[in-house]
Amino acid sequence: MNQLTEKTIVCPYCGEHIDVLLDPADLNQQYIEDCQVCCKPINFLVFENSDEELSVTVSSDDESCGFSNY
Repeated sequence: MNQLTEKTIVCPYCGEHIDVLLDPADLNQQYIEDCQVCCKPINFLVFENSDEELSVTVSSDDESCGFSNY
């Protein structure tokens, strides 16, 4: 698994759908990227799902927004 995987996430702040590229090098890593629409920091956690495909969990710094898996 060496290629980037495209996923669509929903910003936990503004609710916009955003296309992101997941890099296999980021597997089991947590990082922050700013939303392309509202510029707020989104927490990303890249993992491998049961089908051995890259997936991502996104969350906000505001715990009330919660986590979403993609």
